[in-house]
Amino acid sequence: MTSSVPASAGVSARIALVVGATGIVGQNIAARLVAEGWTVHGLARRPRHDMAGVLPVEADLLDLPSLTHALRDLRPSHVFFCSWLRQDTEEENCRVNSAMIRNVFVALPEPGLLVHAALTTGMKHYLGPFESYASGAPPVTPFREDAPRLDLLNFYYDQEDALYEAAAQHGFSWSVHRPHTVIGYAVGNAMNMGSTLAVYATICRETGRPFVFPGSPVQWNALTDLTDARQLARQLFWASTEAGGRNQAFNIVNGDVFRWKWLWPRLAEWFGIEAAPYPGHATSLEETLAGDAELWERISTKYGLAESRIERLASAWHTDADLGRPVECVTDISKSRLAGFTGYQYTPDSFTDLFTRLRAEKLIP
Repeated sequence: MTSSVPASAGVSARIALVVGATGIVGQNIAARLVAEGWTVHGLARRPRHDMAGVLPVEADLLDLPSLTHALRDLRPSHVFFCSWLRQDTEEENCRVNSAMIRNVFVALPEPGLLVHAALTTGMKHYLGPFESYASGAPPVTPFREDAPRLDLLNFYYDQEDALYEAAAQHGFSWSVHRPHTVIGYAVGNAMNMGSTLAVYATICRETGRPFVFPGSPVQWNALTDLTDARQLARQLFWASTEAGGRNQAFNIVNGDVFRWKWLWPRLAEWFGIEAAPYPGHATSLEETLAGDAELWERISTKYGLAESRIERLASAWHTDADLGRPVECVTDISKSRLAGFTGYQYTPDSFTDLFTRLRAEKLIP
């Protein structure tokens, strides 16, 4: 895909700051930008130094003086926000996560040079925050971008408002991207269904436990969709470089739909195990894996794995939230397709590609 960044932006129009570069979303957009020949600065509290082509920037988004110091020499043309911090209440989520976005624009020495800023949020835009997740009247599906905001506190809304304010102040274009559950490679990520299910399947194979789908009957039986992190990166890049993506919010999913009762046996087959019969009710994966830290250490030692800490690979609480939804979740991406985005990703490959990489990186046996 060729870039249509305005020529007036000059050479600096290919300099990106990826905020949250070590997460699933950040790693994938950073890799995409590097492959496109961009200069990429990856910001994180604990940046990785092994991301090919990414220049690490260490900073705490909530510490404005240190953030200002860390960004003092950077004059990016594009900013990609791929980070959030979970707090105890949604009120604190709103305050903290919007402050992180505002602080970046305050800390940048010349925000007026920005061409575009992209923010990744998600389906909680339509389903509500974790403390009231998918409660109340069922949302109308498929989710569409023109749906009104829920009458609830939601840190996604505060993040959007912070982005809109900065865009109006500094004159850059913006885009907001709303993925469903993101499947992709990352270690130590707070929301990582793919690697969580890989850990779960590995434990079931090693112990003979039944590989039970932990979600709700609705999720087991109904149609749903997911977002490969590579598909999200494709849309982020498109919206940031093409006129059709500017000043818009877009849903982003793979482009296919499936039922978990169809996909679950296929995931089991990859690990060489049988899928257990669905019990007809949700089963907490967080409780199932709660006592398995020492077991994972033993598995890690047995196979010489690179990560012995189960909490670095599995985020069962988040997988429970996603798979435990009592409502149908189907997403419409017609808006970006009509605007020119043509990306597609086959969902079973999202999982098997991830599992293959986890094995190659010696994170699962």
